[in-house]
Amino acid sequence: MELTRRDAIAALAAIGVGGGVAYGASELAGRDGPGGSDGTPSETGDSDALLETAVALAEVVYPTEVTEVESFVRTFVSGRVESDDARRAAMMDAANALDDRAHSEYGTPFRELKPEEGNALLETLGMSRVDPDPEGDERQRIRYYLVNELLYGLLRSPKGGQLAGIENPPGHPGGLEAYQQEPGR
Repeated sequence: MELTRRDAIAALAAIGVGGGVAYGASELAGRDGPGGSDGTPSETGDSDALLETAVALAEVVYPTEVTEVESFVRTFVSGRVESDDARRAAMMDAANALDDRAHSEYGTPFRELKPEEGNALLETLGMSRVDPDPEGDERQRIRYYLVNELLYGLLRSPKGGQLAGIENPPGHPGGLEAYQQEPGR
């Protein structure tokens, strides 16, 4: 199942984030380079690291049936942090913590790990058992701001919802017909 930017925009729209704003922001970030459009420095380096870490993490946590995750993840994460400085800072903090753990285990940031190494690191951190908490310890924040965020985006997209057996995820119109069918049809 191939994910696209359009799927990310649909997921953002379903959770109440303006999809057009997210798409425009991701396009401008790619076009303007390391500084803003007026030439002033920006947080692009940190944002790029966050996006690269998120893509690498999605390659590990998304089901193997999901392909072409990079454009989906970049658009979704950009849309989530574009107008929310607190979320951006928290996600960057969680990504830095994950990178620190990867450095201590493998000597490289998480985004440079092979998927099987990333999976092993997540298992070592107990990501499948840790309770997500935005105010919790490092592992809980990684789970909340990175792992759960990526899974939430996937499941809120129409294609991701189909993968999970949710043919018409909340926020996506499906018409009266969709509500009259049995699940899984």
